[in-house]
Amino acid sequence: MITPFDLANETGYRAWRDARLAAYPRSVDELIVPLADPRHLTLAEVDALESRCARANMAIYSAPHLPAADKSIPKQLGQQLGLVRLEGNYLADEDGLSSITPAGAEGSARGDFIPYTHKPINWHTDGYYNALDRRILGMTLHCAQDAESGGENALLDHEVAYIQLRDANPDYIAALMRPDAMTIPARMDEDNVARPVQGGPVFAVDPEQGFLTMRYTARTRSIVWKDDAITQAAVKTLADILAGSEYILTARLAPGMGLVCNNVLHTRSAFSDSPEHRRLLYRGRYYDRLNFTAHAA
Repeated sequence: MITPFDLANETGYRAWRDARLAAYPRSVDELIVPLADPRHLTLAEVDALESRCARANMAIYSAPHLPAADKSIPKQLGQQLGLVRLEGNYLADEDGLSSITPAGAEGSARGDFIPYTHKPINWHTDGYYNALDRRILGMTLHCAQDAESGGENALLDHEVAYIQLRDANPDYIAALMRPDAMTIPARMDEDNVARPVQGGPVFAVDPEQGFLTMRYTARTRSIVWKDDAITQAAVKTLADILAGSEYILTARLAPGMGLVCNNVLHTRSAFSDSPEHRRLLYRGRYYDRLNFTAHAA
């Protein structure tokens, strides 16, 4: 299958690149779609969500008139958009969604992991440590309660990051497509190996459907990059892009708002809570990409 991501297909890449950048939203407001009831989408609402995702691999929905803490909202919304195969990691709730909220002291099951603290989270795609046959392709993030201050998410379509890196040097893309480009060491717990070592590429192209995927973390601990000059240069250039890309969008989700995406790059800023504003988001990780024909099926 010939795709724009084939480094030998320069003509196809240039046409795809120019169209992607021309259509890319310059304000996060362009991503927002008001929904009457996310649990029961209309065809017009599906079309609106699809149009945003076609431009940026993500959309933000808004339904502030409904009870924001209702977990059926993100669950049923995702199902209508083809997000069915939910990853139930061991920190997730019984329904497979994860309640992302500060967990208290370190040493608890969740308190040892940054998402369950008030701390910032650097650039990453979800599930970057998963085995390649368990790639996280789709992700939802639903705001039940925002923080007293902070907690913004910076967002960047991984296809745009690919474009900016390929424009800098196509050899960087080749380096980050190698199967040993990025390795996550094994995570150990009191029972020995909690997660085995996992290597793989940063960028990969699905062999059947031809879409681009990305697994990435900007963290500097518990990660091993291939130790050669071209990979190290590619990693540094990608970090520079993420530090100042003109295509980065920043959103602060309010109660009843949420993100649906094809696992784009994202961050979270540090935040502070109050008794009235204890930040709580429901996160869904899926082995599926968004599929806007699923609603009509």
